[in-house]
Amino acid sequence: MQKPISLSCFLFFFFVYFIPRQSFSCPKDQREFLLEFKKLLTHNIKNHSTQIALGELKTWRPNSDCCKWKLVRCNTRSPSKEVTDLNLNGLVLSGSVCSTLLRPVLRVSSLMRLDVSSNFIQGEIPGDGFGNLTRLISLDMGGNSFNGTIRPELFSIKTLQHLDLSMNAIGGTLTELRKLSLKQNEFSGSIPLSISQLTKLETFNIQMNFMSFKIPDGIGSLVNLSTLSMSRNNFSGGIPSSIQNLTNLENNSGLSGEIPTWLFRLQKLRKLRLGGNKLQWNNNGSIFPQSKLTHLSLSSCGLEGKIPDWLKNQTDLSFLDLSLNRLEGSFPKWLADLKMGNIILSDNRLSGSLPPSLFQSLRLFVLALSRNNFSGHIPNTVGETSLMILKLSENNFSGSVPKSIANIYRLLWLDMSKNKLSGEFPRFSQDSLLALLDISSNEFSGDVAASFGLNTVSLTMSRKNFSGEFTKLSFLKHLDLHDNKIAGMFPRFISRLSQSLEVLSLRNNSLKGSITEDISTLTSLKVLDLFENSLDGTLPSNLGNLTGMVESPTSSSSIVSSFISEITDLSETESQDLEVIWKRVKQVISNRNFYLYTVLDLSKNKLRGEIPTSLGNLKSLKLLNLSHNDIYGSIPQSFGGLEKLEILDVSYNNLSGKIPQTLSWMFWI
Repeated sequence: MQKPISLSCFLFFFFVYFIPRQSFSCPKDQREFLLEFKKLLTHNIKNHSTQIALGELKTWRPNSDCCKWKLVRCNTRSPSKEVTDLNLNGLVLSGSVCSTLLRPVLRVSSLMRLDVSSNFIQGEIPGDGFGNLTRLISLDMGGNSFNGTIRPELFSIKTLQHLDLSMNAIGGTLTELRKLSLKQNEFSGSIPLSISQLTKLETFNIQMNFMSFKIPDGIGSLVNLSTLSMSRNNFSGGIPSSIQNLTNLENNSGLSGEIPTWLFRLQKLRKLRLGGNKLQWNNNGSIFPQSKLTHLSLSSCGLEGKIPDWLKNQTDLSFLDLSLNRLEGSFPKWLADLKMGNIILSDNRLSGSLPPSLFQSLRLFVLALSRNNFSGHIPNTVGETSLMILKLSENNFSGSVPKSIANIYRLLWLDMSKNKLSGEFPRFSQDSLLALLDISSNEFSGDVAASFGLNTVSLTMSRKNFSGEFTKLSFLKHLDLHDNKIAGMFPRFISRLSQSLEVLSLRNNSLKGSITEDISTLTSLKVLDLFENSLDGTLPSNLGNLTGMVESPTSSSSIVSSFISEITDLSETESQDLEVIWKRVKQVISNRNFYLYTVLDLSKNKLRGEIPTSLGNLKSLKLLNLSHNDIYGSIPQSFGGLEKLEILDVSYNNLSGKIPQTLSWMFWI
């Protein structure tokens, strides 16, 4: 009988024959490639005004296992432990980096998933490395500044199933893929006829380009297509009948012409978004849908008459947008009973009162009924919902607002402006999540300012009798109190407002006294409108310290739009607007465009003294209006530094001297 092998012998053979063959770290060459990428990235900090999030990259150290680094994943089941996933999304916070820094990454030939999106990368897509990535399944390069054409090397990757090049400046042609997103680029001309050859394509998104001409009939050859998104182009003609062949289609948007009834016979269709196009509804046609829709957008499609009753049978519907049509009649009870999550009926001609059952659903998150003819009281059941957004502006609602509305624990945006509401506005608890509130142009009374939670970001209370202070609103960014008959001295609490405040409008009130020096503590202020009050005294010399008017904006996202994008799938949403005097005419600035306008309007007061030279520091100012005051002296030479200024109005003062040569480029003076 053979003797059993001793433990010591077993361990000896194990370490001799097995351990050397196993790797306890990622391949050395791959580690060096990644360290080279880090070196190139950090090099931008020293040589450019680029800001980079280095937190995750601090784990990338020489002589360490790159499989244990953050943002890196390896195939731990393989003896070689090769790198398979790199998630390099959003490392660059501002500035720009050159596309050549990707070359070391493209030498990691074992990659299956690579995400370099949202990194401010400029230049052409480096093509010389993609030939190495023969295992790549998913590639996300969206949200950068790539230009040029799509590299042909990308097309040789046979394993590639997901390619995202959205939000770049790329042109070129298309190829065979399963998921192709070219949203928000600069493609022009027509969709190539060769699109019909992409028979494996499941998702095709070409929204927001410059495409024109008709949609080719060959689109019907894409029999595996489940999502088709082509909105915000310039397509002409109708919906090609070949789309009937797309029996797997679940999500469809971006077409033109008359909406055909056969579209509703696509049994697998779940999301139909036809709003925002040039489609027209046939109000004389009969609809008998065979599909069970979850999302339906027919915004601005020419719907007339009552809300279509064929929607009664769409029991799976969670998102309904019928805004910007010509719908009439009352809000049907059967629609309230469908228990949807999003109902958007703004900009129609609907009338009557709201059914109480509408507010008895815990599934209702968004209700937008602005600019209709609804009337009556707001139902007491409003507090029984889980609403996040409630927009009832520009209707004829009257009476008091039910106190139960303050019980909606996750209400984030409430707009009841331009109605006939009265009484005391309900008090929200300090821990309320209410962030955006507009109750202007009503008949409320009492200390409304004490009614809000600490999380309020935007507050509009114009055209009412205001009382109270706002110093407890530490997150406030937008405060609009115009046309409120506010009297007395310039409010001392203004300087104690949130330093995050970006918009302050006190226009058309009856304020007296001087503008206090400590207003300069509002360092984020981009719009200061004190037009038509009775303010006197001199202009504070430190107005030039309002750094929000010095630095040019770096983002196009407004308070509302960036906020809403986080909480709802509304693609377009109403915004809180701001009235200003622009070119001597009252105009409205949409909240979406606040970032474009930096405004200082102190006109129609009784201000005196000289113009502070420090105002020349406010380099991002678009409008400076000091007209209709008692200001004397000359226009400071420092105004030549107001390089963004479009309108300078200093009329109806006591100014003298010559207009500085530095202002010869002015649009209006």
